[in-house]
Amino acid sequence: MIAYIFPGQGAQFSGMGKELYEQHPVAKELFDKANEILGFMITDLMFAGTDEELKQTKVTQPAIFLHSVIMSACTPDFAPDMVAGHSLGEFSALVAAKALSFEEGLRLVSARAYTMQKACEKEPSTMAVVMGLDDRQIEEVCASIEGVVVPANYNCPGQLVISGSIVAVETACEALKAAGAKRAMRLPVGGAFHSPLMESARYELGIAIEQAHIQTPICPIYQNVDAKPHTDSQIIKQNLLTQLTSPVQWTQTVQNMSTDGAVSFVELGPGNVLQGLVRKILYQ
Repeated sequence: MIAYIFPGQGAQFSGMGKELYEQHPVAKELFDKANEILGFMITDLMFAGTDEELKQTKVTQPAIFLHSVIMSACTPDFAPDMVAGHSLGEFSALVAAKALSFEEGLRLVSARAYTMQKACEKEPSTMAVVMGLDDRQIEEVCASIEGVVVPANYNCPGQLVISGSIVAVETACEALKAAGAKRAMRLPVGGAFHSPLMESARYELGIAIEQAHIQTPICPIYQNVDAKPHTDSQIIKQNLLTQLTSPVQWTQTVQNMSTDGAVSFVELGPGNVLQGLVRKILYQ
């Protein structure tokens, strides 16, 4: 069985999608449509933007979504047995699995990006990657720190991302290094994604998700919040919203997909970060 997986924020790079645009008529059509829907030339930013321009959440999220979804549209005989996406990638997975139309998917991702960026502006916050400790040790340290700092991305055994206020995350990093972490360092992101600090984004995004027409996907989608396969549209909607303030259970997702029969994991989107995580989860 083939599992298609879709990356999240952080995979962006200048030039992403340019080759697709130039070589595939379908890609050109979808990119041009995206410029109209968004009301700005995202293709200019994707194909030739600076790192700083691409780091803006309102640009990053639709850019990665577009690259991923258009890759799936240009993949010959695309027929997934199951799909999953890391954070933002969950929206790409839903479009690839035909649960969401391209247009509605892009509008939802754009709404998600704007609401998350607004939430980030309310309080200085950040994320940090922690390497070399068990998940349980990291959870215990986070729980002991004053302020908001929580596990955000269970990426693979020995790698977990934490999220919260800047002071609490920095304090946690020092405590984690003292506990034996090989690395505990802040990431260049604009906010505390997948933490309680995203709560203010839930209302606006909730309206957009509730109004979206989500159909039964052509294959199960393994969602971030519980790492389980879903096909029920109402449950999918609720999980998309809950994802904002809940951790991404990527380790558990890949393990469950493998247990359910996935023997090949194909990453669609910029970079190959998820392929590396799959190897560490299943084969190391």
